[in-house]
Amino acid sequence: MAISLAEIVILCLLADWAFKRLRVPGLIGMLIVGAILGPSALSLISPELMGVGAELRMVALIVILLRAGFELSRESLNKVGSQALLLSFIPAAFEALTVTALGPSMLGLSRMESAILGCVLGAVSPAVVVPMMVKFIKERRGTAKGIPTMVLAAASIDDVTVIVAYSALIGIYSGSRVNILWKAAGIPIAIASGIAVGLAIGALLYRLFDRFNPRATKRALAVLGVAIVLVQLGFFLEERDLPFAALLAVMSIGFIILEKREHMAHELSAKFGKIWVFAEIILFALVGAQLKFQAALDAGLMGAALILIALAARSVGSWLCTLGSPLNWKERLFVVIAYLPKATVQAAIGSAPLAIMASKGMPTGPGETILAVAGMSIVLTAPTGAWAIAWAGKALLSVDSEASSESSRRAAAESDALGDDEELA
Repeated sequence: MAISLAEIVILCLLADWAFKRLRVPGLIGMLIVGAILGPSALSLISPELMGVGAELRMVALIVILLRAGFELSRESLNKVGSQALLLSFIPAAFEALTVTALGPSMLGLSRMESAILGCVLGAVSPAVVVPMMVKFIKERRGTAKGIPTMVLAAASIDDVTVIVAYSALIGIYSGSRVNILWKAAGIPIAIASGIAVGLAIGALLYRLFDRFNPRATKRALAVLGVAIVLVQLGFFLEERDLPFAALLAVMSIGFIILEKREHMAHELSAKFGKIWVFAEIILFALVGAQLKFQAALDAGLMGAALILIALAARSVGSWLCTLGSPLNWKERLFVVIAYLPKATVQAAIGSAPLAIMASKGMPTGPGETILAVAGMSIVLTAPTGAWAIAWAGKALLSVDSEASSESSRRAAAESDALGDDEELA
């Protein structure tokens, strides 16, 4: 496993450098490295590493969500609250309903199976979207109108909404008793409980840091450890059908620390920026390793056509959500593009319907189709979506006029954090 990890790190660093020289996001190079080394191609990643891949991807995702939380200012959220709320469910609903309507005629699925596929495809990928939005916040692109913050917040809630709907449909399809009212109520309960717990834990952490004053590196490790426990708590509660949005809780930790202890938040953000160098490699290489080219080919032209039609419907929903906002047409187009990539959620739940059908003795053909289309959606949208977001950010978003002063202030805070650590080292 150690050799596989070394291969991934070295090759991803080289790919990141090469792709950035070509003015292409480095994460695309990492995705490609993972895909080449993964089971669908050369199969050079050890089974042991692939076996813990889901947990490693989750830890890496936690790192970037914490970084995102440390960039979520209350002022920015106040600017975009209503649009973020609309974006959290309308685009996914447009996409899922389109797949539900067209799945029977295009793929031969039943209406219920098509609805399950619609939920699998409906979630935007936090693994692709969140790092790009954090980068734009750092660069102050679109921050005058809170655009990256809006996409960050909406994407996090979008995943909660889609996964709750998906679990309800899977339960009904497999013959389990499902309380539809409880599932529907679970969405706002999950969001509220996740935010509340995250805020409470974040408040406790900054007070503990005030009292004991550990060095910034130890603070970052403590925050990371607590965030991992929160996500595991989310899995525990999910198994018991108790709604809790763990990823929102993780982001809320950073939000409350930024709100109450801004200097501390910038110190922690600097530390997580360094951790992210390694976490980014692990996240995108292992996401790339999950790409199943044969499954994508099995989906065929009809599968690809359905994905593209559904993305068009999603884009209409995203555009409608921004109507009545202060965004101009370029900024609205950016939001549409930023809301397209698929990866993390599809890799996590795309195979679940097939496993459930097999365990229940049901025909597995529909499950194989759902898995194939989910795989194709990742292949089609993860690398192209990352490139499109990077291009759109530079071409469509303006740089905030306060960029220079903000950058100087943050650089000073981060320099202080590094200086403190060097003195204590």
